[in-house]
Amino acid sequence: MYEIGHFIGGKRVGGSSGRTANIFNPATGEVQATVSLATDADLNAAVEAAKAAQPAWAATNPQRRARVFMKFVQLLNENMDELAETLSREHGKTIEDAKGDIVRGLEVCEFVIGIPHLAKSEFTEGAGPGIDMYSIRQPVGIGAGITPFNFPAMIPMWMFAPAIACGNAFILKPSERDPSVPIRLAELMIEAGLPAGILNVVNGDKAAVDAILTHPEIGAVSFVGSTPIARYVYGTAAMNGKRAQCFGGAKNHMVIMPDADLDQAANALIGAGYGSAGERCMAISVAVPVGEETANRLIDKLTPMVESLRIGPYTDGKADMGPLVTKEAQARVRGLIDRGVEEGAKLVVDGRNFKLQGYEEGFFVGGCLFDNVTPDMDIYKTEIFGPVLSVVRAKNYEDALALPMKHEYGNGVAIYTRDGDAARDFASRINIGMVGVNVPIPVPLAYHSFGGWKSSSFGDLNQHGTDSIKFWTRTKTVTSRWPSGIKDGAEFVMPTMK
Repeated sequence: MYEIGHFIGGKRVGGSSGRTANIFNPATGEVQATVSLATDADLNAAVEAAKAAQPAWAATNPQRRARVFMKFVQLLNENMDELAETLSREHGKTIEDAKGDIVRGLEVCEFVIGIPHLAKSEFTEGAGPGIDMYSIRQPVGIGAGITPFNFPAMIPMWMFAPAIACGNAFILKPSERDPSVPIRLAELMIEAGLPAGILNVVNGDKAAVDAILTHPEIGAVSFVGSTPIARYVYGTAAMNGKRAQCFGGAKNHMVIMPDADLDQAANALIGAGYGSAGERCMAISVAVPVGEETANRLIDKLTPMVESLRIGPYTDGKADMGPLVTKEAQARVRGLIDRGVEEGAKLVVDGRNFKLQGYEEGFFVGGCLFDNVTPDMDIYKTEIFGPVLSVVRAKNYEDALALPMKHEYGNGVAIYTRDGDAARDFASRINIGMVGVNVPIPVPLAYHSFGGWKSSSFGDLNQHGTDSIKFWTRTKTVTSRWPSGIKDGAEFVMPTMK
Protein backbone atom coordinates (compact mmCIF):
# COMPACT_ATOMS: atom_id res chain seq x y z
CA MET A 1 0.00 0.00 0.00
CA TYR A 2 1.16 3.50 -0.75
CA GLU A 3 -0.42 6.95 -0.36
CA ILE A 4 -0.71 9.75 -2.90
CA GLY A 5 -1.18 13.34 -1.77
CA HIS A 6 -0.77 16.49 -3.87
CA PHE A 7 2.09 18.36 -5.54
CA ILE A 8 2.10 22.02 -4.52
CA GLY A 9 4.85 24.60 -4.66
CA GLY A 10 7.37 22.21 -6.17
CA LYS A 11 7.01 19.32 -3.72
CA ARG A 12 4.74 16.50 -2.62
CA VAL A 13 2.41 17.39 0.24
CA GLY A 14 -0.22 15.50 2.18
CA GLY A 15 -3.91 16.24 2.02
CA SER A 16 -5.72 18.23 4.68
CA SER A 17 -9.25 16.84 4.34
CA GLY A 18 -8.85 13.38 5.81
CA ARG A 19 -10.92 12.13 2.85
CA THR A 20 -9.33 9.53 0.60
CA ALA A 21 -10.23 7.31 -2.34
CA ASN A 22 -8.95 3.83 -3.10
CA ILE A 23 -6.69 3.10 -6.04
CA PHE A 24 -7.22 -0.43 -7.33
CA ASN A 25 -5.10 -2.90 -9.21
CA PRO A 26 -7.57 -3.51 -12.07
CA ALA A 27 -6.14 -6.95 -12.81
CA THR A 28 -6.65 -8.31 -9.29
CA GLY A 29 -9.40 -6.09 -7.90
CA GLU A 30 -7.26 -5.35 -4.85
CA VAL A 31 -6.74 -1.94 -3.28
CA GLN A 32 -3.11 -1.01 -3.85
CA ALA A 33 -3.06 2.62 -2.67
CA THR A 34 -5.09 5.57 -1.45
CA VAL A 35 -5.23 9.11 -2.77
CA SER A 36 -6.09 12.26 -0.84
CA LEU A 37 -9.15 14.20 -1.94
CA ALA A 38 -8.58 17.94 -1.86
CA THR A 39 -10.42 20.56 0.15
CA ASP A 40 -10.78 24.22 -0.79
CA ALA A 41 -7.75 24.82 1.41
CA ASP A 42 -5.61 22.48 -0.71
CA LEU A 43 -6.70 24.20 -3.90
CA ASN A 44 -6.13 27.62 -2.36
CA ALA A 45 -2.58 26.59 -1.44
CA ALA A 46 -1.96 25.57 -5.06
CA VAL A 47 -3.43 28.83 -6.35
CA GLU A 48 -1.28 30.89 -3.98
CA ALA A 49 1.85 29.01 -5.10
CA ALA A 50 0.88 29.57 -8.74
CA LYS A 51 0.05 33.22 -8.17
CA ALA A 52 3.41 33.88 -6.53
CA ALA A 53 5.44 32.16 -9.27
CA GLN A 54 3.58 33.13 -12.44
CA PRO A 55 4.65 36.78 -12.98
CA ALA A 56 8.34 35.92 -13.07
CA TRP A 57 7.67 32.93 -15.34
CA ALA A 58 5.63 35.10 -17.73
CA ALA A 59 8.54 37.55 -17.82
CA THR A 60 10.98 34.75 -18.67
CA ASN A 61 11.80 34.95 -22.34
CA PRO A 62 10.28 32.22 -24.51
CA GLN A 63 13.63 30.68 -25.44
CA ARG A 64 14.31 29.90 -21.78
CA ARG A 65 10.81 28.48 -21.34
CA ALA A 66 11.45 26.30 -24.39
CA ARG A 67 14.67 24.98 -22.83
CA VAL A 68 12.72 23.61 -19.87
CA PHE A 69 10.67 21.52 -22.28
CA MET A 70 13.79 20.39 -24.14
CA LYS A 71 15.11 18.98 -20.87
CA PHE A 72 11.68 17.59 -19.91
CA VAL A 73 11.45 15.63 -23.18
CA GLN A 74 14.88 14.17 -22.45
CA LEU A 75 13.77 13.17 -18.94
CA LEU A 76 10.57 11.59 -20.25
CA ASN A 77 12.60 9.37 -22.56
CA GLU A 78 15.05 8.47 -19.80
CA ASN A 79 12.22 7.55 -17.41
CA MET A 80 9.92 5.91 -19.96
CA ASP A 81 10.00 2.41 -18.47
CA GLU A 82 9.32 3.62 -14.94
CA LEU A 83 6.47 5.87 -16.06
CA ALA A 84 4.88 3.14 -18.19
CA GLU A 85 5.01 0.58 -15.38
CA THR A 86 3.44 3.05 -12.92
CA LEU A 87 0.74 3.98 -15.42
CA SER A 88 -0.11 0.36 -16.24
CA ARG A 89 -0.19 -0.67 -12.59
CA GLU A 90 -2.96 1.83 -11.80
CA HIS A 91 -4.82 1.94 -15.12
CA GLY A 92 -4.54 -1.67 -16.27
CA LYS A 93 -3.49 -1.05 -19.89
CA THR A 94 -0.57 -2.95 -21.35
CA ILE A 95 2.97 -1.62 -21.01
CA GLU A 96 3.29 -0.89 -24.73
CA ASP A 97 -0.05 0.93 -24.72
CA ALA A 98 1.12 2.93 -21.70
CA LYS A 99 4.27 3.93 -23.58
CA GLY A 100 2.10 5.09 -26.45
CA ASP A 101 0.11 7.19 -23.96
CA ILE A 102 3.33 8.86 -22.77
CA VAL A 103 4.79 9.38 -26.24
CA ARG A 104 1.68 11.14 -27.59
CA GLY A 105 1.98 13.57 -24.68
CA LEU A 106 5.72 13.91 -25.20
CA GLU A 107 5.06 14.97 -28.82
CA VAL A 108 3.08 17.98 -27.61
CA CYS A 109 6.01 18.89 -25.36
CA GLU A 110 8.24 18.73 -28.43
CA PHE A 111 5.79 20.98 -30.28
CA VAL A 112 5.84 23.70 -27.62
CA ILE A 113 9.63 23.90 -27.78
CA GLY A 114 8.75 26.10 -30.75
CA ILE A 115 7.02 28.63 -28.48
CA PRO A 116 9.35 31.51 -29.50
CA HIS A 117 7.84 31.24 -32.97
CA LEU A 118 4.35 30.04 -32.00
CA ALA A 119 3.67 33.01 -29.71
CA LYS A 120 4.68 35.65 -32.23
CA SER A 121 1.97 38.12 -33.20
CA GLU A 122 1.38 40.81 -35.84
CA PHE A 123 2.80 44.24 -36.64
CA THR A 124 1.67 46.84 -39.14
CA GLU A 125 3.93 49.82 -39.81
CA GLY A 126 2.13 52.93 -41.02
CA ALA A 127 -1.38 51.68 -40.28
CA GLY A 128 -2.34 55.37 -40.37
CA PRO A 129 -0.53 58.72 -40.56
CA GLY A 130 2.38 58.20 -38.16
CA ILE A 131 0.58 55.26 -36.56
CA ASP A 132 1.95 51.77 -35.99
CA MET A 133 -0.25 48.93 -34.81
CA TYR A 134 0.76 45.64 -33.25
CA SER A 135 -0.70 42.77 -31.21
CA ILE A 136 0.76 40.96 -28.22
CA ARG A 137 -0.06 37.47 -26.97
CA GLN A 138 0.01 37.41 -23.18
CA PRO A 139 -0.71 34.54 -20.79
CA VAL A 140 -4.10 34.26 -19.11
CA GLY A 141 -2.34 33.92 -15.71
CA ILE A 142 -3.39 30.71 -13.97
CA GLY A 143 -4.90 27.86 -15.94
CA ALA A 144 -6.36 24.56 -14.79
CA GLY A 145 -6.84 21.15 -16.33
CA ILE A 146 -9.30 18.42 -15.32
CA THR A 147 -8.26 15.13 -16.91
CA PRO A 148 -9.74 11.62 -17.22
CA PHE A 149 -8.44 8.24 -16.13
CA ASN A 150 -7.93 6.73 -19.56
CA PHE A 151 -4.84 8.76 -20.55
CA PRO A 152 -3.15 9.79 -17.30
CA ALA A 153 0.04 10.94 -19.08
CA MET A 154 -1.03 12.13 -22.52
CA ILE A 155 -3.95 14.40 -21.73
CA PRO A 156 -2.27 16.21 -18.80
CA MET A 157 0.67 16.98 -21.10
CA TRP A 158 -1.72 18.10 -23.86
CA MET A 159 -2.97 20.70 -21.40
CA PHE A 160 -0.06 21.82 -19.22
CA ALA A 161 2.63 21.88 -21.92
CA PRO A 162 1.13 24.67 -24.07
CA ALA A 163 -0.26 26.49 -21.03
CA ILE A 164 3.12 26.64 -19.28
CA ALA A 165 5.06 27.34 -22.48
CA CYS A 166 2.81 30.39 -22.99
CA GLY A 167 3.86 31.77 -19.59
CA ASN A 168 0.99 30.58 -17.41
CA ALA A 169 1.03 28.76 -14.12
CA PHE A 170 -1.06 25.59 -14.12
CA ILE A 171 -3.13 23.52 -11.68
CA LEU A 172 -3.82 19.95 -12.75
CA LYS A 173 -6.69 17.93 -11.28
CA PRO A 174 -6.12 14.40 -12.64
CA SER A 175 -8.39 11.40 -12.24
CA GLU A 176 -8.33 10.05 -8.71
CA ARG A 177 -8.27 6.52 -10.20
CA ASP A 178 -4.67 6.71 -11.47
CA PRO A 179 -2.94 9.80 -10.03
CA SER A 180 0.67 8.64 -9.67
CA VAL A 181 1.92 9.48 -13.17
CA PRO A 182 0.64 13.09 -13.16
CA ILE A 183 2.54 13.79 -9.94
CA ARG A 184 5.66 12.13 -11.36
CA LEU A 185 5.38 14.35 -14.45
CA ALA A 186 5.30 17.41 -12.19
CA GLU A 187 8.45 16.21 -10.43
CA LEU A 188 10.20 15.76 -13.77
CA MET A 189 9.19 19.28 -14.82
CA ILE A 190 10.89 20.63 -11.69
CA GLU A 191 13.96 18.54 -12.50
CA ALA A 192 13.90 20.04 -16.00
CA GLY A 193 14.17 23.53 -14.53
CA LEU A 194 10.57 24.68 -14.10
CA PRO A 195 10.23 27.07 -11.14
CA ALA A 196 8.32 25.76 -8.13
CA GLY A 197 4.66 26.78 -8.16
CA ILE A 198 4.24 26.87 -11.94
CA LEU A 199 2.87 23.32 -12.13
CA ASN A 200 0.76 22.04 -9.23
CA VAL A 201 -1.21 18.80 -8.99
CA VAL A 202 -4.29 18.69 -6.76
CA ASN A 203 -6.04 15.34 -6.48
CA GLY A 204 -9.73 15.17 -5.74
CA ASP A 205 -13.29 14.50 -6.76
CA LYS A 206 -16.23 16.78 -7.66
CA ALA A 207 -15.48 19.04 -4.72
CA ALA A 208 -12.07 19.84 -6.22
CA VAL A 209 -13.61 20.38 -9.66
CA ASP A 210 -16.16 22.84 -8.30
CA ALA A 211 -13.46 24.67 -6.37
CA ILE A 212 -11.49 25.11 -9.60
CA LEU A 213 -14.53 26.30 -11.55
CA THR A 214 -15.45 28.95 -9.00
CA HIS A 215 -12.00 30.18 -7.93
CA PRO A 216 -11.61 33.84 -8.96
CA GLU A 217 -7.86 33.56 -9.64
CA ILE A 218 -8.16 30.80 -12.26
CA GLY A 219 -8.66 32.29 -15.71
CA ALA A 220 -9.03 29.29 -18.03
CA VAL A 221 -10.06 25.65 -17.71
CA SER A 222 -9.51 22.65 -19.97
CA PHE A 223 -11.53 19.46 -19.44
CA VAL A 224 -11.77 15.97 -20.93
CA GLY A 225 -14.44 13.49 -19.79
CA SER A 226 -18.05 12.53 -20.43
CA THR A 227 -20.45 14.83 -22.27
CA PRO A 228 -22.79 15.53 -19.32
CA ILE A 229 -19.85 16.65 -17.18
CA ALA A 230 -18.28 18.55 -20.09
CA ARG A 231 -21.52 20.55 -20.40
CA TYR A 232 -21.50 21.21 -16.65
CA VAL A 233 -17.86 22.29 -16.59
CA TYR A 234 -18.27 24.54 -19.63
CA GLY A 235 -21.39 26.22 -18.29
CA THR A 236 -20.06 26.66 -14.76
CA ALA A 237 -16.72 28.01 -15.98
CA ALA A 238 -18.47 30.50 -18.25
CA MET A 239 -20.76 31.68 -15.47
CA ASN A 240 -17.67 32.35 -13.39
CA GLY A 241 -15.97 34.40 -16.10
CA LYS A 242 -13.49 31.77 -17.29
CA ARG A 243 -12.69 30.70 -20.80
CA ALA A 244 -13.14 26.95 -21.22
CA GLN A 245 -12.52 24.12 -23.64
CA CYS A 246 -14.40 20.96 -22.74
CA PHE A 247 -14.27 17.66 -24.58
CA GLY A 248 -16.93 15.02 -24.03
CA GLY A 249 -18.07 11.61 -25.24
CA ALA A 250 -17.82 9.87 -28.58
CA LYS A 251 -19.31 7.18 -30.76
CA ASN A 252 -16.82 6.75 -33.56
CA HIS A 253 -17.88 5.01 -36.77
CA MET A 254 -15.79 3.29 -39.42
CA VAL A 255 -17.41 2.97 -42.85
CA ILE A 256 -16.15 0.00 -44.87
CA MET A 257 -16.83 0.36 -48.57
CA PRO A 258 -17.26 -2.71 -50.83
CA ASP A 259 -13.93 -1.97 -52.53
CA ALA A 260 -11.96 -1.78 -49.27
CA ASP A 261 -9.16 -4.19 -48.41
CA LEU A 262 -11.14 -6.21 -45.84
CA ASP A 263 -8.07 -7.72 -44.23
CA GLN A 264 -6.71 -4.22 -43.62
CA ALA A 265 -10.10 -2.97 -42.40
CA ALA A 266 -10.60 -5.92 -40.04
CA ASN A 267 -7.14 -5.48 -38.50
CA ALA A 268 -7.84 -1.78 -38.07
CA LEU A 269 -11.16 -2.49 -36.36
CA ILE A 270 -9.61 -4.97 -33.95
CA GLY A 271 -6.87 -2.57 -32.90
CA ALA A 272 -9.07 0.52 -32.78
CA GLY A 273 -12.03 -1.19 -31.15
CA TYR A 274 -10.34 -3.38 -28.54
CA GLY A 275 -7.05 -1.65 -27.80
CA SER A 276 -6.92 -0.39 -24.21
CA ALA A 277 -10.09 -2.47 -23.65
CA GLY A 278 -12.04 0.16 -25.60
CA GLU A 279 -11.39 2.84 -22.96
CA ARG A 280 -10.51 5.52 -25.51
CA CYS A 281 -12.54 8.49 -26.66
CA MET A 282 -11.23 7.79 -30.17
CA ALA A 283 -11.95 4.04 -30.12
CA ILE A 284 -13.92 2.74 -33.09
CA SER A 285 -17.07 1.29 -31.56
CA VAL A 286 -19.29 1.11 -34.68
CA ALA A 287 -18.39 -0.66 -37.92
CA VAL A 288 -20.57 0.26 -40.91
CA PRO A 289 -20.07 -2.18 -43.80
CA VAL A 290 -21.75 -1.08 -47.03
CA GLY A 291 -23.79 -3.87 -48.61
CA GLU A 292 -24.76 -7.30 -47.32
CA GLU A 293 -21.84 -9.06 -48.99
CA THR A 294 -19.35 -6.68 -47.39
CA ALA A 295 -21.04 -7.11 -44.01
CA ASN A 296 -21.06 -10.91 -44.17
CA ARG A 297 -17.42 -11.07 -45.21
CA LEU A 298 -16.45 -8.61 -42.48
CA ILE A 299 -18.24 -10.58 -39.75
CA ASP A 300 -16.53 -13.75 -40.95
CA LYS A 301 -13.15 -12.09 -40.60
CA LEU A 302 -13.83 -10.31 -37.31
CA THR A 303 -15.36 -13.23 -35.38
CA PRO A 304 -12.25 -15.43 -34.99
CA MET A 305 -10.09 -12.35 -34.39
CA VAL A 306 -12.28 -11.21 -31.48
CA GLU A 307 -12.48 -14.75 -30.09
CA SER A 308 -8.67 -15.03 -30.11
CA LEU A 309 -7.90 -11.73 -28.39
CA ARG A 310 -5.27 -12.26 -25.70
CA ILE A 311 -6.50 -10.66 -22.48
CA GLY A 312 -4.33 -10.37 -19.41
CA PRO A 313 -2.72 -8.20 -16.75
CA TYR A 314 -0.27 -5.51 -17.76
CA THR A 315 2.57 -7.79 -16.66
CA ASP A 316 1.70 -10.13 -19.57
CA GLY A 317 3.89 -8.79 -22.35
CA LYS A 318 1.86 -10.67 -24.97
CA ALA A 319 -1.56 -9.34 -23.90
CA ASP A 320 -3.60 -7.44 -26.50
CA MET A 321 -5.65 -5.70 -23.84
CA GLY A 322 -6.07 -5.59 -20.09
CA PRO A 323 -8.97 -5.12 -17.67
CA LEU A 324 -11.30 -2.16 -17.29
CA VAL A 325 -10.31 0.46 -14.76
CA THR A 326 -12.85 -0.26 -11.98
CA LYS A 327 -15.48 -2.76 -10.91
CA GLU A 328 -18.14 -0.11 -11.60
CA ALA A 329 -16.89 0.24 -15.18
CA GLN A 330 -17.02 -3.54 -15.57
CA ALA A 331 -20.60 -3.69 -14.30
CA ARG A 332 -21.67 -0.81 -16.56
CA VAL A 333 -20.22 -2.41 -19.70
CA ARG A 334 -21.75 -5.79 -18.91
CA GLY A 335 -25.10 -4.09 -18.33
CA LEU A 336 -24.99 -2.39 -21.73
CA ILE A 337 -24.13 -5.70 -23.40
CA ASP A 338 -27.15 -7.28 -21.65
CA ARG A 339 -29.25 -4.39 -22.93
CA GLY A 340 -28.06 -4.97 -26.50
CA VAL A 341 -29.14 -8.60 -26.33
CA GLU A 342 -32.53 -7.54 -24.92
CA GLU A 343 -32.98 -5.06 -27.76
CA GLY A 344 -32.46 -7.77 -30.38
CA ALA A 345 -28.89 -7.26 -31.56
CA LYS A 346 -27.03 -10.46 -32.40
CA LEU A 347 -24.18 -11.07 -29.94
CA VAL A 348 -21.75 -12.93 -32.19
CA VAL A 349 -18.93 -13.04 -29.61
CA ASP A 350 -19.86 -12.85 -25.92
CA GLY A 351 -17.10 -11.82 -23.52
CA ARG A 352 -19.27 -10.95 -20.52
CA ASN A 353 -18.21 -13.90 -18.42
CA PHE A 354 -14.52 -13.88 -19.24
CA LYS A 355 -12.38 -15.07 -16.32
CA LEU A 356 -8.63 -15.28 -16.14
CA GLN A 357 -7.09 -17.96 -13.96
CA GLY A 358 -5.37 -16.36 -11.00
CA TYR A 359 -7.12 -13.03 -11.66
CA GLU A 360 -10.73 -14.01 -11.06
CA GLU A 361 -11.45 -10.80 -9.13
CA GLY A 362 -9.97 -8.55 -11.82
CA PHE A 363 -12.13 -6.13 -13.75
CA PHE A 364 -11.96 -8.01 -17.04
CA VAL A 365 -14.51 -8.09 -19.84
CA GLY A 366 -13.74 -10.19 -22.90
CA GLY A 367 -14.07 -8.87 -26.42
CA CYS A 368 -17.69 -8.62 -27.57
CA LEU A 369 -18.97 -8.35 -31.14
CA PHE A 370 -22.55 -7.39 -32.06
CA ASP A 371 -24.15 -7.72 -35.49
CA ASN A 372 -27.46 -6.34 -36.78
CA VAL A 373 -27.33 -3.33 -34.50
CA THR A 374 -29.79 -0.56 -35.39
CA PRO A 375 -29.68 3.18 -34.62
CA ASP A 376 -32.59 3.00 -32.16
CA MET A 377 -30.70 0.67 -29.77
CA ASP A 378 -29.04 1.90 -26.58
CA ILE A 379 -25.78 0.16 -27.47
CA TYR A 380 -25.65 2.32 -30.62
CA LYS A 381 -26.58 5.60 -28.99
CA THR A 382 -24.46 5.23 -25.83
CA GLU A 383 -20.69 5.46 -25.49
CA ILE A 384 -19.96 2.04 -23.98
CA PHE A 385 -16.25 2.66 -23.22
CA GLY A 386 -15.44 -1.02 -23.20
CA PRO A 387 -14.30 -3.81 -25.56
CA VAL A 388 -17.52 -3.87 -27.57
CA LEU A 389 -17.79 -3.43 -31.35
CA SER A 390 -21.21 -2.99 -32.97
CA VAL A 391 -21.80 -3.72 -36.66
CA VAL A 392 -24.52 -1.59 -38.26
CA ARG A 393 -25.23 -2.71 -41.83
CA ALA A 394 -25.80 -0.03 -44.47
CA LYS A 395 -27.45 -0.61 -47.84
CA ASN A 396 -25.37 1.95 -49.68
CA TYR A 397 -22.86 4.77 -49.26
CA GLU A 398 -25.47 7.46 -48.54
CA ASP A 399 -27.03 5.35 -45.77
CA ALA A 400 -23.58 4.73 -44.30
CA LEU A 401 -22.73 8.44 -44.41
CA ALA A 402 -26.01 9.33 -42.70
CA LEU A 403 -25.27 7.23 -39.59
CA PRO A 404 -22.41 9.29 -38.13
CA MET A 405 -23.98 12.47 -39.55
CA LYS A 406 -27.12 11.95 -37.47
CA HIS A 407 -25.44 10.73 -34.29
CA GLU A 408 -25.29 12.98 -31.22
CA TYR A 409 -21.51 12.72 -30.99
CA GLY A 410 -19.00 14.03 -33.50
CA ASN A 411 -15.53 13.17 -32.25
CA GLY A 412 -13.91 10.87 -34.82
CA VAL A 413 -14.86 8.89 -37.92
CA ALA A 414 -13.08 6.80 -40.55
CA ILE A 415 -13.66 5.40 -44.01
CA TYR A 416 -11.87 2.44 -45.58
CA THR A 417 -11.92 2.48 -49.38
CA ARG A 418 -9.74 2.38 -52.49
CA ASP A 419 -11.93 5.01 -54.17
CA GLY A 420 -10.42 8.51 -53.95
CA ASP A 421 -13.68 10.18 -55.00
CA ALA A 422 -15.62 8.45 -52.20
CA ALA A 423 -12.94 9.31 -49.65
CA ARG A 424 -12.82 12.96 -50.71
CA ASP A 425 -16.61 13.27 -50.67
CA PHE A 426 -16.77 11.63 -47.25
CA ALA A 427 -14.12 13.90 -45.73
CA SER A 428 -15.82 16.99 -47.18
CA ARG A 429 -19.41 16.26 -46.17
CA ILE A 430 -19.09 14.54 -42.78
CA ASN A 431 -19.97 16.68 -39.74
CA ILE A 432 -17.29 15.15 -37.49
CA GLY A 433 -14.23 16.92 -36.08
CA MET A 434 -11.54 14.33 -36.91
CA VAL A 435 -11.64 12.17 -40.04
CA GLY A 436 -9.52 9.19 -41.01
CA VAL A 437 -9.14 7.92 -44.57
CA ASN A 438 -7.83 4.37 -44.25
CA VAL A 439 -6.70 5.47 -40.77
CA PRO A 440 -8.79 4.01 -37.92
CA ILE A 441 -7.91 6.41 -35.08
CA PRO A 442 -7.42 9.86 -36.66
CA VAL A 443 -5.85 11.62 -33.67
CA PRO A 444 -3.94 14.54 -35.22
CA LEU A 445 -0.23 14.98 -34.61
CA ALA A 446 0.84 17.59 -32.09
CA TYR A 447 1.15 20.47 -34.55
CA HIS A 448 -2.49 20.08 -35.65
CA SER A 449 -5.39 20.48 -33.23
CA PHE A 450 -7.50 17.78 -31.57
CA GLY A 451 -11.24 18.27 -31.10
CA GLY A 452 -14.66 16.98 -32.03
CA TRP A 453 -17.94 18.53 -33.13
CA LYS A 454 -21.52 18.39 -31.85
CA SER A 455 -21.90 17.00 -28.32
CA SER A 456 -18.26 15.89 -28.25
CA SER A 457 -16.84 19.37 -27.75
CA PHE A 458 -17.73 22.66 -26.08
CA GLY A 459 -15.73 25.79 -26.78
CA ASP A 460 -14.22 27.44 -29.83
CA LEU A 461 -10.61 26.29 -29.55
CA ASN A 462 -9.22 22.76 -29.59
CA GLN A 463 -6.35 21.01 -27.82
CA HIS A 464 -2.68 21.21 -28.88
CA GLY A 465 -1.60 22.64 -32.22
CA THR A 466 -1.94 26.37 -32.83
CA ASP A 467 -5.39 26.41 -31.18
CA SER A 468 -3.75 25.66 -27.83
CA ILE A 469 -1.51 28.74 -28.10
CA LYS A 470 -4.59 30.87 -28.77
CA PHE A 471 -6.50 29.32 -25.90
CA TRP A 472 -3.81 29.83 -23.27
CA THR A 473 -3.08 33.43 -24.28
CA ARG A 474 -5.06 36.65 -24.64
CA THR A 475 -4.51 39.10 -27.48
CA LYS A 476 -3.71 42.70 -26.67
CA THR A 477 -3.64 45.18 -29.56
CA VAL A 478 -1.55 48.35 -29.30
CA THR A 479 -2.10 51.42 -31.49
CA SER A 480 0.96 53.68 -31.27
CA ARG A 481 1.61 57.24 -32.49
CA TRP A 482 4.53 59.48 -31.54
CA PRO A 483 4.30 63.29 -31.30
CA SER A 484 5.83 64.23 -34.66
CA GLY A 485 3.17 65.64 -36.96
CA ILE A 486 0.33 65.54 -34.44
CA LYS A 487 -1.88 68.62 -34.84
CA ASP A 488 -3.07 70.66 -31.89
CA GLY A 489 -6.63 70.61 -30.62
CA ALA A 490 -9.19 68.01 -29.67
CA GLU A 491 -10.89 65.72 -32.17
CA PHE A 492 -14.52 64.82 -31.48
CA VAL A 493 -15.26 62.50 -34.39
CA MET A 494 -14.59 58.78 -34.56
CA PRO A 495 -10.92 58.36 -35.56
CA THR A 496 -10.41 56.95 -39.07
CA MET A 497 -7.42 56.24 -41.25
CA LYS A 498 -8.21 58.88 -43.90
